[in-house]
Amino acid sequence: MRRRKNQRGLTLIELIVAFTILLILSGMAVPLARARIRSERERELRYCLREMQDAIDKYKDYCDAGYFGPPKLGTNCYPETLEILVEGQKLNTPDGKKVKFLRKIPRDPFTGTTEWGMRSDQDDPKSTSWGGQDVFNVYTKTTEKDAAGNPYSEY
Repeated sequence: MRRRKNQRGLTLIELIVAFTILLILSGMAVPLARARIRSERERELRYCLREMQDAIDKYKDYCDAGYFGPPKLGTNCYPETLEILVEGQKLNTPDGKKVKFLRKIPRDPFTGTTEWGMRSDQDDPKSTSWGGQDVFNVYTKTTEKDAAGNPYSEY
């Protein structure tokens, strides 16, 4: 079969080489993209945890100062639930103004929900079950681990 002088196109070998190069380049890009997504989720997780822990600490400071009246027995001045931080707590003043500590409960970047693991101040620091007395600390419910092998639930 003769090839015409004005006929243009790629041979089969040229196409195979081009697709092989594209395959190699895309194979290198996928792990980089996954690592970037994971590091972004880790950053977001740390931010959400810090935001909720700061709100819990601020609630405790207000309670310790007596702004909410006498504390409920067994709570040690920590909030009973995370929802209290969003709904607000009435101050012990004549006008009964409410103080809110969070605008909303943040979404867990790994589970995609607003359900967080909680620990009371009477629970074991590594416990995965909540005693229900108060909310002393929060953690993610994901079972995934970071690049160093540490579980995200220990962040």
